[in-house]
Amino acid sequence: MFNQALQELYPNQKWRYESQDLPFEVSRIRFEDKSFVPDADAIEAKITEIQAEYDAQAYARNRQYPSIGDQLDMLFHDMTAGKGSKTGKWYKAIAKVKADNPKPE
Repeated sequence: MFNQALQELYPNQKWRYESQDLPFEVSRIRFEDKSFVPDADAIEAKITEIQAEYDAQAYARNRQYPSIGDQLDMLFHDMTAGKGSKTGKWYKAIAKVKADNPKPE
């Protein structure tokens, strides 16, 4: 997120980070343009924004549906067996994912 924040805030600046230690610190950033002074508050705010966007997508990331190929195969077999209702494998598989991962309100 640190890299993404810098790239979004300063897309025309070239920089390197002096250490691999965590947590990242603005004081360890070295910009190619030595006269450039990054705004530490803006970087922290951007990191917070990026983290919030990532957290908001947790619901979508955590839903683990069967692959599209498996879903289509389930549907085909359900239709062949005359199970176009809630008794087929496809419906049950999708219903389980939805039940295991309720949509946040």
